[in-house]
Amino acid sequence: MSEVASHRGSQLVESEAQLVEFMASGEKPSAEWRVGTEHEKIGLLAESLRPIPYEGSRSIHAVLEGIARADGWERITEGGFLIALAKGGASITLEPGGQLELSGAPLRTIHETCHEFHSHLDCVRRVSGPLGILWLSLGINPIHEVDEIPRMPKGRYEVMRRYLPTQGELALHMMHLTATVQANLDYASEADMASKMRTAMGISPIVSAIFANSSLSEGKPNGFISRRMHIWRHTDPGRCGLLPFVFEADFGYAQYVEWALDVPMFFVYRDGHYLPSHGASFRHFMERGMDGQRPTQDDWELHLTTLFPEVRLKRFLEVRGTDAVPAGLICALPALWKGVLYDEEACSAAWALVAERSFAWREAALEEVARQGLAAEVEGVKILGLARELVAIAREGLRRIGHAGQRDPDETGYLDPIDPFLEAGRSPGREILEHWEGAWSHSMPRLIEYARY
Repeated sequence: MSEVASHRGSQLVESEAQLVEFMASGEKPSAEWRVGTEHEKIGLLAESLRPIPYEGSRSIHAVLEGIARADGWERITEGGFLIALAKGGASITLEPGGQLELSGAPLRTIHETCHEFHSHLDCVRRVSGPLGILWLSLGINPIHEVDEIPRMPKGRYEVMRRYLPTQGELALHMMHLTATVQANLDYASEADMASKMRTAMGISPIVSAIFANSSLSEGKPNGFISRRMHIWRHTDPGRCGLLPFVFEADFGYAQYVEWALDVPMFFVYRDGHYLPSHGASFRHFMERGMDGQRPTQDDWELHLTTLFPEVRLKRFLEVRGTDAVPAGLICALPALWKGVLYDEEACSAAWALVAERSFAWREAALEEVARQGLAAEVEGVKILGLARELVAIAREGLRRIGHAGQRDPDETGYLDPIDPFLEAGRSPGREILEHWEGAWSHSMPRLIEYARY
């Protein structure tokens, strides 16, 4: 059983050049590129549809303990509480409202990624079923309000709960009600990073539309196809959303570092405790210290995890803009991003779809997609048409990459579950609304049966 690691002994940060070097240290030749996939699940007690408490016989703790025993995961604790599991480069972590997240291992092919996901899902079902717990493939809790959700015992979340509501009116909704799927990808050089990040941020509204899946909350339609996207836009504008400098010609590591240096810190971690930073920036920390502490490389790496743009740079790229979706679509998300970003021709073609758009258009696209999903139209441009082109580009990229599986010559088949939504012109969340107003007759049990993993 492991405790969360201390920051003692980490190298002191004394210059911005060190921070730029940290980003550059993530560079890898293309032969070593991998894809990691992270996906969150919202849980409920099956009989009552109540949120799952942290402790008790039917609880988050019981699920984590059951997975650890069933599959040999290492237990990670904080303050005596079991908060995560780790095994083979992957981890299972606890989100603020009890959402369970698998942070998958970096894997070469989507074949491996999909096997990892389904193996994880099988284990979660085996453990959760006897406990009377179910998990939902939705981007938002469909039933409960923020105040009904149990708080999970992680120190960083306590600090965030105090700070984030001072920055955005929906911050606690983000923490406790939403669930997402994201992919993590590598880059070969600064220029490669800049090209991939610019393209990924540019097409983020299109990808978000394909997977928009949070149209019901608090037991009724909420006016959005992706309420989760709207919530993120009202969480903390200083650390969320699109970054205009990414679209500038000179974008590179230094520009991202400059931005990150001035985003207020949440905390530093010392001797097993998260110490609030009271709004101080990392730049202030470097220049003046804080409560007798000096910044370390571990502090910088921790700070980077508290920045939430649509695409996040660490020593790899995290594309973060999509709702949790049904199991059939989970593997499509990393396949889409791999096909676009790991093939140079596809990356150029995807960027060409949005290269001439203004930053105002990009911002408007995020808001319109949140409200309309694939039906969104921005300044006469139909998002559905862009989505169809983008998936075709990704498919060709995967075909050129040609990573074969046991039965398949490449990974293009993982994009097939997207096709019915593109053909119908409806995001998953729109389809749920049609069922809700039609055959389901506003029945929450019907929704739960449809959305459970």
